[in-house]
Amino acid sequence: MKKYLWLPLAFTFLFISCNKNDDGIGLPGGPNPNNINATTQDFMWKSMNLWYFWQQDVADLANNRFNNDEQYTEFLVSTPDPAEFFEQLRFDEDRFSWTVTDYKELTEFLGGVTKSNGLDFTLFTSNDSESIFGVVNYVLPNSDASTKDISRGEIFTGVNGTSLTLSNYEALLFGEEDTYTLDMAVADGTMLTPNGKEVTLTKFENFQEDPIYINKTFDINGQKIGYLMYNRFLNEFDEQLNAAFGQLKTAGITDLILDLRYNSGGSVNTARLLSSMIYSTNTNQVFLRDRWNDKLQDILGDTDYFASTTGGGSPINTLNLNRVYILTTRGTASASELVINGLNPYVDVFLIGRTTRGKNEFSLTMVDDPDREGAPYLYSSSRENFINPDNIWGIQLLVGRTENSEGFLDYTDGFTPMIDQQEELGNYGVLGEENEPLLATAIEEITGISSRRALRTGPRMPMEFISNSKMYDPLKDNMIMDRPIDLKIR
Repeated sequence: MKKYLWLPLAFTFLFISCNKNDDGIGLPGGPNPNNINATTQDFMWKSMNLWYFWQQDVADLANNRFNNDEQYTEFLVSTPDPAEFFEQLRFDEDRFSWTVTDYKELTEFLGGVTKSNGLDFTLFTSNDSESIFGVVNYVLPNSDASTKDISRGEIFTGVNGTSLTLSNYEALLFGEEDTYTLDMAVADGTMLTPNGKEVTLTKFENFQEDPIYINKTFDINGQKIGYLMYNRFLNEFDEQLNAAFGQLKTAGITDLILDLRYNSGGSVNTARLLSSMIYSTNTNQVFLRDRWNDKLQDILGDTDYFASTTGGGSPINTLNLNRVYILTTRGTASASELVINGLNPYVDVFLIGRTTRGKNEFSLTMVDDPDREGAPYLYSSSRENFINPDNIWGIQLLVGRTENSEGFLDYTDGFTPMIDQQEELGNYGVLGEENEPLLATAIEEITGISSRRALRTGPRMPMEFISNSKMYDPLKDNMIMDRPIDLKIR
């Protein structure tokens, strides 16, 4: 059984003792470019040749791809744009690896610190249209959006007077402009109609979201039901998460509704801790096993067990449940799905909502730090001064997959809910209230009392999920392998 280390971005402290292979593509050796301006491409190729989960499936990443340095140099300079070079190396089945031009933007994002106006929303299209509309999921406290006239369930169809489409939404909503104005609309059956309302929002630097959005207990006919809305797996908040479960435990709940509908992922270790808080602190029971590429499996392949303490040493407040109700949408992804998969062999996991995203890979952050002893290219906050200042590109690279204690890992199509229920325009409800539609359905399943569910009649607008504000294209939901590992090349 392994021990875990509590660190702000713990995946950055992965200790590996390596030596060079005899084939010339060592760990981290390999060809050297001939004094050309392809530093970023060189970093991308070498880090992916070592770490990428599909390294053996990409011909251009093969250890014997190049006979000499000249061939390697020619390959690097053949694609001058680093973003295009990365796409050239990406495996067809890889939906989630991505790059940034500044790794600091990436590490801040993964730590939950972002430039944000505090509005969480989901984008949809309908009837195979190019047009897009957004629906507000929730507003974060102490944000710019919290001071404006905008709330859950409201709809917007444009930004700064320009209608949202598949081709412009990323630039309009996630581009360089910190301030934009949303053009609001209302739903009438299957039609969206502009209502003349405009809401101007401004993004502020270094905004950190508290992932524990709601934690409360319902007492319904003497039955105590816990409800936790958890919106991101951030290891910086593990102690607060454990305290929230302590409150539920003290309240004496017998059932738990875990709301992950807007949770697109994060820390693997936090998923392990959360699952332990739900099910058990038995450290002899397997939570997951990880699978790496052919180079690294014998070196890094390991098993995670349920936990009895947090990384900070606090005893875990476990509810010891044999059933949990989880609310899901298409935005439920990555570490959220890891909780579902990891608990499935032990707990009756009852899903309500929509089919989840289907992301069963975990990732690590790569930067141009080839001389990091034992873990070349793997980001460490302690090595900021060693990262090549002339190349600040970063990669969030898929490096492995996880399976549960029964060996199941094939959920790329997502987990299908037992009750399929889509959030409906005009009937989003108030999060945390008993008659909020998805929550009401879960309460009904627990209590058998059907009068609490908020029902709606009339035509429904067909809504096809595109992305949410945490997970825009390229899809930036993350399952971060964040445990320290001490090992040697065999």
